[in-house]
Amino acid sequence: MTTDCDILISGGGIAGLTAAAVFGAAGFDVICVDPAPPITARDVDGSDLRTTAFLQPAQELLERCGLWERLAPHAAPLQIMRIVDAGGDLPEPRLIRDFRAADISDKPFGWNLPNWLLRREMLAQIDGLANVTFLPATATTHLTTRESEARVALSDGSLVTAKLLIAADGRGSNIRKQCNIGVKTWRYGQKALAFSVTHPTPHNNVSTEIHRTGGPFTMVPLPDLDGQPRSAIVWMEKGPNIQALLDLDVTAFEAAILERSANLFGPMKLIGRRSVWPIISQLADRLNGQRVALIAEAAHVVPPIGAQGLNMSLADMTCLLDLATNAPADLGSAAMLRKYHSTRWPDLKARVSGIDMLNRVSMATNPAMRDLRRLGLKTLHGVAPIRKLLMKAGLGAT
Repeated sequence: MTTDCDILISGGGIAGLTAAAVFGAAGFDVICVDPAPPITARDVDGSDLRTTAFLQPAQELLERCGLWERLAPHAAPLQIMRIVDAGGDLPEPRLIRDFRAADISDKPFGWNLPNWLLRREMLAQIDGLANVTFLPATATTHLTTRESEARVALSDGSLVTAKLLIAADGRGSNIRKQCNIGVKTWRYGQKALAFSVTHPTPHNNVSTEIHRTGGPFTMVPLPDLDGQPRSAIVWMEKGPNIQALLDLDVTAFEAAILERSANLFGPMKLIGRRSVWPIISQLADRLNGQRVALIAEAAHVVPPIGAQGLNMSLADMTCLLDLATNAPADLGSAAMLRKYHSTRWPDLKARVSGIDMLNRVSMATNPAMRDLRRLGLKTLHGVAPIRKLLMKAGLGAT
């Protein structure tokens, strides 16, 4: 059986589901496939316990496709980004600097939501779009492209022809490999441990990034749970250290996170399980193939610093959407996809390189390097024009 559509999206993670909602709302006929059935509950095996912060520019895209109305009631606003240097002899704050959204905007920097909840709401949204079909437990297997279309074989034996194939199938993208697009990868020997906690001290909608060694320890606000302040935590460390943390029982682990958090929020109580994933940076050599556009982690991967990852992906979608809606007849054409690459790639290269540098600085174990890191933070924060420029750049604003 062969099915025709305007856009086939390979990958039904958060990026792929967002793209399905975005292009579906714009009137395109969309099919989205993913080899894994989506998990849309928190306390089940395989649930994605990470959270995603949507920065200001993302809100406009989410509003355009109708997703923001669904997500807003569950979102925790991020009014302040707090950087804490705890790189002294003891795990306690040496320097605290706040970057305030009010200095550059009347909106928060962004809004934080759990990934499992995002999947639930995004699936509900696209279920209401008659021109969007989501096929879970279905993978793309073989790709053949022609000047006029992409022909994609699926794991269920069917064939889809599309004017545009969007690869949102992750850092090991099968579509990218079939297009013979290379990648450059940076490895750090790091892993990230993700989990949620309650704590007695309110977060006051402040996202707190604590630097010591091994990588940042980042606490991002979530809505309260049973009257208790709640935060999502991403703890980046060398791989063996992460394994040692995983091996701790709950009581010992809670003692470890209290120490690593510099006791800024009081004793923490673990909610649910802990999940781990490897940290790399990665950038595709190009973002386009014949009738193919790479987005999200198929195109770029960065460590979870500054909430850049998915927001870079949403910028990919915004660029593609603008090109597609401005010239629908050219959907998936070589000219459109060359424009997509030339528009997005310079910004992606700069952000991947910048986040790579920040991550290496955050990993510093040498006391002199940690002192230099503290001095750099103090200097950058102390000059108001530079501070505001950095905040705008982090949001992707011009």
